[in-house]
Amino acid sequence: MKTIQKIAFFFELKSYGVCSWIAQKLGISSSKVRIGFIYASFIALGSPLLLYFGLAWVLEHKHYFGFKRMKRPTVWEL
Repeated sequence: MKTIQKIAFFFELKSYGVCSWIAQKLGISSSKVRIGFIYASFIALGSPLLLYFGLAWVLEHKHYFGFKRMKRPTVWEL
């Protein structure tokens, strides 16, 4: 039973980052994104999970892809 709890904790820890990142980019609530993934998974027979896991992998390794926020010059620096 303890191993199952560790596995569930690991997936909960990693999975909520994807939905919150998508929600932040779209400007909506993260619970709506989660519900959307659940409904889409039932309708499309689980294929949105491939997208979800792909995004999770990219977000976990984003330092390799160079998703760094560029500092924009302000009015005073021009």
